[in-house]
Amino acid sequence: MEKKNIAILGSTGSIGTQALDVAREFYDKFEISVLTASNNADLLIKQALEFNPKIVVIINEALYSNVKEALAHTTIEVMSGVEALVDAVELEEIDVVLNAIVGSAGLRPTVRAITCGKDIALANKETLVVSGELIMNLVKEHNVKMLPVDSEHSAIFQCLVGEPSPIEKIYLTASGGPFRGWTKDQLQHVGKAQALKHPNWSMGAKITIDSASLMNKGLEVIEAKWLFDLEINQIDVIVHPQSIIHSIVQFEDGSMKAQMGLPDMKLPIQYALTYPERYKNTFKRFDFIDYTNFSFEKPDLTTFRNLQLAYDALAEGGNRCCVLNAANEVAVAAFLEDKVSFLGMSSILEETLCHIKNTNNLSLDDYIAYDSESRIVAQDLINKIKHKN
Repeated sequence: MEKKNIAILGSTGSIGTQALDVAREFYDKFEISVLTASNNADLLIKQALEFNPKIVVIINEALYSNVKEALAHTTIEVMSGVEALVDAVELEEIDVVLNAIVGSAGLRPTVRAITCGKDIALANKETLVVSGELIMNLVKEHNVKMLPVDSEHSAIFQCLVGEPSPIEKIYLTASGGPFRGWTKDQLQHVGKAQALKHPNWSMGAKITIDSASLMNKGLEVIEAKWLFDLEINQIDVIVHPQSIIHSIVQFEDGSMKAQMGLPDMKLPIQYALTYPERYKNTFKRFDFIDYTNFSFEKPDLTTFRNLQLAYDALAEGGNRCCVLNAANEVAVAAFLEDKVSFLGMSSILEETLCHIKNTNNLSLDDYIAYDSESRIVAQDLINKIKHKN
Protein backbone atom coordinates (compact mmCIF):
# COMPACT_ATOMS: atom_id res chain seq x y z
CA MET A 1 0.00 0.00 0.00
CA GLU A 2 1.20 3.50 -0.82
CA LYS A 3 1.58 5.90 2.06
CA LYS A 4 -1.72 7.34 3.23
CA ASN A 5 -1.76 11.07 3.85
CA ILE A 6 -3.46 11.78 7.17
CA ALA A 7 -4.82 14.97 8.71
CA ILE A 8 -5.20 14.72 12.49
CA LEU A 9 -7.63 17.25 13.92
CA GLY A 10 -7.06 17.49 17.66
CA SER A 11 -3.58 15.99 17.60
CA THR A 12 -2.70 16.98 21.18
CA GLY A 13 -5.69 15.26 22.79
CA SER A 14 -6.01 11.67 23.94
CA ILE A 15 -7.04 10.22 20.56
CA GLY A 16 -4.70 12.48 18.62
CA THR A 17 -1.62 11.53 20.62
CA GLN A 18 -2.48 7.83 20.35
CA ALA A 19 -2.98 8.23 16.59
CA LEU A 20 0.57 9.55 16.41
CA ASP A 21 1.71 6.50 18.38
CA VAL A 22 0.14 4.42 15.61
CA ALA A 23 1.93 6.55 13.00
CA ARG A 24 5.24 5.87 14.77
CA GLU A 25 4.46 2.14 14.66
CA PHE A 26 3.96 2.36 10.89
CA TYR A 27 6.24 5.20 9.85
CA ASP A 28 6.48 3.75 6.30
CA LYS A 29 2.67 3.60 5.88
CA PHE A 30 1.53 7.10 6.82
CA GLU A 31 2.40 10.68 5.94
CA ILE A 32 1.08 13.20 8.46
CA SER A 33 0.00 16.21 6.41
CA VAL A 34 -1.99 18.29 8.91
CA LEU A 35 -1.86 18.63 12.70
CA THR A 36 -4.23 20.86 14.68
CA ALA A 37 -4.72 21.81 18.33
CA SER A 38 -6.91 24.20 20.28
CA ASN A 39 -4.61 25.46 23.02
CA ASN A 40 -1.70 23.09 23.61
CA ALA A 41 0.85 25.00 21.54
CA ASP A 42 3.89 23.41 23.16
CA LEU A 43 2.87 19.86 22.30
CA LEU A 44 1.70 20.90 18.83
CA ILE A 45 5.14 22.38 18.16
CA LYS A 46 6.85 19.21 19.39
CA GLN A 47 4.63 17.04 17.17
CA ALA A 48 5.21 19.29 14.16
CA LEU A 49 8.99 19.11 14.56
CA GLU A 50 8.80 15.31 14.68
CA PHE A 51 6.34 14.68 11.84
CA ASN A 52 6.99 17.72 9.59
CA PRO A 53 3.43 18.17 8.28
CA LYS A 54 2.52 20.56 5.49
CA ILE A 55 0.20 22.55 7.77
CA VAL A 56 -0.31 23.07 11.49
CA VAL A 57 -3.29 24.95 12.88
CA ILE A 58 -3.50 26.42 16.38
CA ILE A 59 -7.14 27.36 16.99
CA ASN A 60 -6.38 29.86 19.74
CA GLU A 61 -5.22 32.85 17.71
CA ALA A 62 -3.43 34.33 20.72
CA LEU A 63 -0.92 31.45 20.47
CA TYR A 64 -0.24 31.85 16.75
CA SER A 65 2.97 33.86 17.15
CA ASN A 66 4.39 31.26 19.56
CA VAL A 67 3.85 28.44 17.10
CA LYS A 68 4.92 30.50 14.10
CA GLU A 69 8.19 31.52 15.73
CA ALA A 70 9.00 27.99 16.90
CA LEU A 71 8.50 26.58 13.40
CA ALA A 72 9.99 29.50 11.47
CA HIS A 73 13.06 27.48 10.44
CA THR A 74 10.87 24.76 8.84
CA THR A 75 8.75 24.66 5.68
CA ILE A 76 5.58 24.08 7.73
CA GLU A 77 2.73 26.50 7.07
CA VAL A 78 1.31 27.79 10.35
CA MET A 79 -2.34 28.87 10.49
CA SER A 80 -4.69 29.89 13.27
CA GLY A 81 -8.38 30.20 14.02
CA VAL A 82 -11.50 28.14 13.42
CA GLU A 83 -11.74 28.96 9.72
CA ALA A 84 -8.14 27.85 9.21
CA LEU A 85 -9.06 24.51 10.79
CA VAL A 86 -11.90 24.05 8.32
CA ASP A 87 -9.78 25.16 5.35
CA ALA A 88 -6.86 22.89 6.23
CA VAL A 89 -8.80 19.70 5.45
CA GLU A 90 -9.00 20.77 1.80
CA LEU A 91 -5.30 20.02 1.24
CA GLU A 92 -5.27 18.03 -1.99
CA GLU A 93 -3.03 15.14 -0.92
CA ILE A 94 -5.04 14.26 2.21
CA ASP A 95 -6.58 10.78 1.99
CA VAL A 96 -8.06 10.45 5.47
CA VAL A 97 -9.12 13.07 8.02
CA LEU A 98 -8.97 11.77 11.58
CA ASN A 99 -11.38 13.97 13.50
CA ALA A 100 -10.36 13.75 17.15
CA ILE A 101 -11.71 17.16 18.17
CA VAL A 102 -13.82 17.13 21.32
CA GLY A 103 -17.40 18.33 21.04
CA SER A 104 -19.53 19.87 18.31
CA ALA A 105 -16.59 21.98 17.11
CA GLY A 106 -15.74 18.94 15.01
CA LEU A 107 -18.88 19.29 12.87
CA ARG A 108 -17.83 21.92 10.31
CA PRO A 109 -14.42 20.45 9.42
CA THR A 110 -16.06 17.05 8.96
CA VAL A 111 -18.59 18.52 6.53
CA ARG A 112 -15.84 20.33 4.60
CA ALA A 113 -13.68 17.21 4.42
CA ILE A 114 -16.56 15.09 3.13
CA THR A 115 -17.47 17.61 0.45
CA CYS A 116 -13.81 17.61 -0.63
CA GLY A 117 -13.93 13.84 -1.06
CA LYS A 118 -11.84 12.85 1.96
CA ASP A 119 -12.49 9.66 3.91
CA ILE A 120 -13.29 10.33 7.57
CA ALA A 121 -11.87 8.43 10.56
CA LEU A 122 -14.38 9.63 13.11
CA ALA A 123 -13.53 9.88 16.80
CA ASN A 124 -15.69 12.97 17.19
CA LYS A 125 -19.02 11.28 17.93
CA GLU A 126 -20.75 14.65 18.33
CA THR A 127 -20.62 15.11 14.54
CA LEU A 128 -23.22 12.38 14.07
CA VAL A 129 -25.06 13.13 17.31
CA VAL A 130 -25.72 16.71 16.27
CA SER A 131 -26.57 16.13 12.60
CA GLY A 132 -26.36 12.45 11.74
CA GLU A 133 -28.88 12.41 8.91
CA LEU A 134 -27.24 15.36 7.17
CA ILE A 135 -23.73 13.91 7.55
CA MET A 136 -24.57 10.43 6.30
CA ASN A 137 -26.42 11.87 3.31
CA LEU A 138 -23.26 13.82 2.45
CA VAL A 139 -21.16 10.66 2.84
CA LYS A 140 -23.36 8.90 0.26
CA GLU A 141 -23.47 11.92 -2.05
CA HIS A 142 -19.68 12.30 -2.15
CA ASN A 143 -18.94 8.55 -2.04
CA VAL A 144 -16.50 8.69 0.87
CA LYS A 145 -15.91 6.25 3.71
CA MET A 146 -17.02 6.97 7.28
CA LEU A 147 -14.64 4.89 9.41
CA PRO A 148 -15.57 4.74 13.10
CA VAL A 149 -12.82 5.17 15.70
CA ASP A 150 -14.88 4.76 18.88
CA SER A 151 -14.06 1.29 20.18
CA GLU A 152 -17.73 0.25 20.22
CA HIS A 153 -18.53 1.41 16.70
CA SER A 154 -15.25 0.08 15.38
CA ALA A 155 -16.25 -3.26 16.89
CA ILE A 156 -19.60 -3.25 15.08
CA PHE A 157 -17.90 -2.15 11.86
CA GLN A 158 -15.37 -4.99 12.12
CA CYS A 159 -18.09 -7.56 12.83
CA LEU A 160 -19.93 -6.50 9.67
CA VAL A 161 -16.99 -6.85 7.27
CA GLY A 162 -17.87 -9.59 4.77
CA GLU A 163 -21.38 -10.04 6.20
CA PRO A 164 -24.23 -9.79 3.67
CA SER A 165 -26.84 -10.70 6.31
CA PRO A 166 -29.03 -7.92 7.72
CA ILE A 167 -28.50 -6.80 11.30
CA GLU A 168 -31.21 -7.85 13.73
CA LYS A 169 -29.70 -6.03 16.69
CA ILE A 170 -26.49 -4.56 18.03
CA TYR A 171 -25.27 -4.49 21.61
CA LEU A 172 -23.05 -1.58 22.61
CA THR A 173 -21.02 -2.55 25.64
CA ALA A 174 -20.36 -0.13 28.51
CA SER A 175 -17.85 -0.46 31.32
CA GLY A 176 -20.30 1.20 33.71
CA GLY A 177 -17.68 3.79 34.63
CA PRO A 178 -16.37 4.51 38.12
CA PHE A 179 -19.85 4.63 39.67
CA ARG A 180 -21.28 1.34 38.43
CA GLY A 181 -23.80 0.06 40.97
CA TRP A 182 -23.98 3.32 42.91
CA THR A 183 -27.33 4.70 44.08
CA LYS A 184 -28.61 8.25 43.72
CA ASP A 185 -27.89 8.84 47.41
CA GLN A 186 -24.28 7.77 46.92
CA LEU A 187 -23.94 10.07 43.91
CA GLN A 188 -25.28 13.17 45.64
CA HIS A 189 -21.89 14.56 46.59
CA VAL A 190 -19.35 12.94 44.24
CA GLY A 191 -16.75 15.29 42.79
CA LYS A 192 -14.74 15.51 39.62
CA ALA A 193 -11.73 13.70 41.09
CA GLN A 194 -13.86 10.60 41.64
CA ALA A 195 -15.61 10.89 38.28
CA LEU A 196 -12.31 11.18 36.41
CA LYS A 197 -11.04 7.83 37.72
CA HIS A 198 -12.19 5.53 34.95
CA PRO A 199 -11.55 1.87 35.81
CA ASN A 200 -10.42 0.71 32.35
CA TRP A 201 -9.79 3.47 29.82
CA SER A 202 -7.41 6.42 29.67
CA MET A 203 -9.33 9.27 28.04
CA GLY A 204 -9.73 13.03 28.08
CA ALA A 205 -11.68 14.76 30.85
CA LYS A 206 -14.88 15.39 28.91
CA ILE A 207 -15.35 11.84 27.63
CA THR A 208 -14.39 10.43 31.05
CA ILE A 209 -17.15 12.42 32.76
CA ASP A 210 -19.56 11.34 30.01
CA SER A 211 -18.59 7.75 30.70
CA ALA A 212 -19.24 8.20 34.43
CA SER A 213 -22.74 9.59 33.74
CA LEU A 214 -23.45 7.08 30.91
CA MET A 215 -23.91 10.07 28.59
CA ASN A 216 -21.09 8.72 26.48
CA LYS A 217 -23.10 5.57 25.88
CA GLY A 218 -26.14 7.66 25.03
CA LEU A 219 -24.15 9.57 22.43
CA GLU A 220 -22.89 6.26 21.05
CA VAL A 221 -26.45 4.98 20.68
CA ILE A 222 -27.30 8.04 18.58
CA GLU A 223 -24.10 7.69 16.56
CA ALA A 224 -24.75 3.99 15.92
CA LYS A 225 -28.22 4.72 14.58
CA TRP A 226 -26.73 6.84 11.79
CA LEU A 227 -23.54 4.89 11.14
CA PHE A 228 -25.31 1.58 10.65
CA ASP A 229 -28.76 2.79 9.49
CA LEU A 230 -30.63 1.21 12.40
CA GLU A 231 -33.93 1.68 14.17
CA ILE A 232 -33.88 2.57 17.87
CA ASN A 233 -35.19 -0.87 18.90
CA GLN A 234 -32.19 -2.45 17.16
CA ILE A 235 -29.71 -0.77 19.53
CA ASP A 236 -29.23 -2.10 23.04
CA VAL A 237 -26.71 -1.27 25.74
CA ILE A 238 -25.22 -3.81 28.12
CA VAL A 239 -22.76 -3.16 30.93
CA HIS A 240 -19.62 -5.26 30.61
CA PRO A 241 -17.20 -4.14 33.34
CA GLN A 242 -14.15 -5.91 31.92
CA SER A 243 -14.22 -3.85 28.67
CA ILE A 244 -12.87 -6.76 26.60
CA ILE A 245 -15.92 -7.35 24.39
CA HIS A 246 -16.20 -4.01 22.65
CA SER A 247 -19.61 -4.63 21.07
CA ILE A 248 -21.74 -7.35 19.51
CA VAL A 249 -23.79 -7.80 16.34
CA GLN A 250 -26.77 -10.15 16.27
CA PHE A 251 -27.87 -11.27 12.81
CA GLU A 252 -31.35 -12.26 11.68
CA ASP A 253 -30.62 -15.97 12.09
CA GLY A 254 -29.83 -15.39 15.78
CA SER A 255 -26.07 -15.86 15.51
CA MET A 256 -23.86 -13.23 17.13
CA LYS A 257 -20.38 -11.86 16.43
CA ALA A 258 -18.34 -9.95 19.00
CA GLN A 259 -15.11 -8.03 18.56
CA MET A 260 -12.71 -8.42 21.48
CA GLY A 261 -9.41 -6.97 22.60
CA LEU A 262 -7.66 -5.12 25.36
CA PRO A 263 -9.04 -1.66 26.19
CA ASP A 264 -6.53 0.20 24.02
CA MET A 265 -7.72 2.94 21.68
CA LYS A 266 -4.71 2.46 19.41
CA LEU A 267 -6.37 -0.67 18.02
CA PRO A 268 -9.53 0.98 16.58
CA ILE A 269 -7.45 3.98 15.49
CA GLN A 270 -5.11 1.69 13.57
CA TYR A 271 -8.01 -0.19 11.97
CA ALA A 272 -9.62 3.04 10.77
CA LEU A 273 -6.36 4.31 9.30
CA THR A 274 -5.32 1.03 7.61
CA TYR A 275 -8.78 -0.21 6.53
CA PRO A 276 -9.43 -2.52 4.75
CA GLU A 277 -6.06 -4.04 5.67
CA ARG A 278 -4.65 -5.10 9.03
CA TYR A 279 -1.00 -4.69 9.95
CA LYS A 280 0.99 -6.51 12.57
CA ASN A 281 1.92 -4.24 15.49
CA THR A 282 3.85 -4.50 18.73
CA PHE A 283 0.94 -3.59 21.00
CA LYS A 284 0.19 -5.78 24.03
CA ARG A 285 -1.89 -8.90 23.34
CA PHE A 286 -4.93 -10.20 25.18
CA ASP A 287 -4.51 -13.27 27.39
CA PHE A 288 -7.63 -15.21 28.44
CA ILE A 289 -5.90 -16.30 31.64
CA ASP A 290 -5.89 -12.65 32.78
CA TYR A 291 -9.69 -12.47 32.30
CA THR A 292 -11.22 -15.73 33.47
CA ASN A 293 -14.71 -14.25 33.90
CA PHE A 294 -16.85 -11.97 31.75
CA SER A 295 -19.97 -10.43 33.30
CA PHE A 296 -22.92 -8.50 31.93
CA GLU A 297 -25.73 -6.45 33.46
CA LYS A 298 -28.40 -3.97 32.47
CA PRO A 299 -27.61 -0.25 32.78
CA ASP A 300 -29.44 1.64 35.53
CA LEU A 301 -31.48 4.16 33.51
CA THR A 302 -33.15 5.60 36.60
CA THR A 303 -29.98 6.57 38.44
CA PHE A 304 -28.03 7.41 35.29
CA ARG A 305 -30.70 9.36 33.46
CA ASN A 306 -28.51 10.63 30.63
CA LEU A 307 -28.67 7.36 28.71
CA GLN A 308 -32.48 7.42 28.80
CA LEU A 309 -32.45 11.08 27.74
CA ALA A 310 -30.38 10.11 24.71
CA TYR A 311 -32.81 7.36 23.71
CA ASP A 312 -35.72 9.81 24.14
CA ALA A 313 -34.01 12.52 22.08
CA LEU A 314 -33.28 10.06 19.29
CA ALA A 315 -36.92 8.93 19.28
CA GLU A 316 -38.19 12.53 19.08
CA GLY A 317 -35.82 13.45 16.25
CA GLY A 318 -35.54 16.96 14.84
CA ASN A 319 -33.16 19.14 16.84
CA ARG A 320 -33.42 17.08 20.06
CA CYS A 321 -30.05 15.33 19.81
CA CYS A 322 -28.35 18.59 18.85
CA VAL A 323 -29.84 20.35 21.89
CA LEU A 324 -28.99 17.44 24.18
CA ASN A 325 -25.37 17.36 23.06
CA ALA A 326 -24.84 21.11 23.42
CA ALA A 327 -26.41 21.18 26.87
CA ASN A 328 -24.27 18.24 27.92
CA GLU A 329 -21.04 19.93 26.82
CA VAL A 330 -21.94 22.97 28.91
CA ALA A 331 -23.02 20.86 31.88
CA VAL A 332 -19.83 18.78 31.86
CA ALA A 333 -17.68 21.91 31.70
CA ALA A 334 -19.62 23.31 34.67
CA PHE A 335 -19.19 20.07 36.62
CA LEU A 336 -15.44 20.16 36.01
CA GLU A 337 -15.45 23.70 37.42
CA ASP A 338 -17.51 22.64 40.48
CA LYS A 339 -20.47 24.76 39.36
CA VAL A 340 -23.01 21.94 39.12
CA SER A 341 -23.35 18.59 40.87
CA PHE A 342 -22.90 15.22 39.19
CA LEU A 343 -26.64 14.46 39.27
CA GLY A 344 -27.40 18.10 38.49
CA MET A 345 -25.95 17.67 35.01
CA SER A 346 -28.96 15.56 34.01
CA SER A 347 -31.34 18.25 35.24
CA ILE A 348 -29.57 20.85 33.09
CA LEU A 349 -30.06 18.62 30.06
CA GLU A 350 -33.76 18.05 30.77
CA GLU A 351 -34.49 21.73 31.38
CA THR A 352 -32.61 22.85 28.27
CA LEU A 353 -34.65 20.43 26.16
CA CYS A 354 -37.84 21.86 27.68
CA HIS A 355 -36.80 25.42 26.88
CA ILE A 356 -36.12 24.89 23.18
CA LYS A 357 -38.86 23.97 20.72
CA ASN A 358 -38.31 20.95 18.51
CA THR A 359 -38.14 21.48 14.73
CA ASN A 360 -37.38 19.23 11.75
CA ASN A 361 -35.81 19.42 8.27
CA LEU A 362 -32.70 21.24 9.45
CA SER A 363 -29.76 22.58 7.46
CA LEU A 364 -26.18 22.74 8.71
CA ASP A 365 -26.70 26.38 9.65
CA ASP A 366 -29.84 25.41 11.58
CA TYR A 367 -27.91 22.82 13.58
CA ILE A 368 -25.18 25.34 14.35
CA ALA A 369 -27.80 27.89 15.46
CA TYR A 370 -29.56 25.41 17.75
CA ASP A 371 -26.21 24.34 19.16
CA SER A 372 -25.45 27.96 20.04
CA GLU A 373 -28.92 28.65 21.48
CA SER A 374 -28.79 25.49 23.61
CA ARG A 375 -25.45 26.49 25.10
CA ILE A 376 -26.83 29.88 26.10
CA VAL A 377 -29.90 28.32 27.72
CA ALA A 378 -27.85 25.69 29.57
CA GLN A 379 -25.38 28.29 30.81
CA ASP A 380 -28.21 30.51 32.05
CA LEU A 381 -29.62 27.56 34.00
CA ILE A 382 -26.22 26.91 35.56
CA ASN A 383 -25.84 30.59 36.46
CA LYS A 384 -29.18 30.47 38.28
CA ILE A 385 -27.95 27.52 40.34
CA LYS A 386 -24.83 29.49 41.21
CA HIS A 387 -26.85 32.50 42.36
CA LYS A 388 -29.11 30.28 44.49
CA ASN A 389 -26.04 28.94 46.26
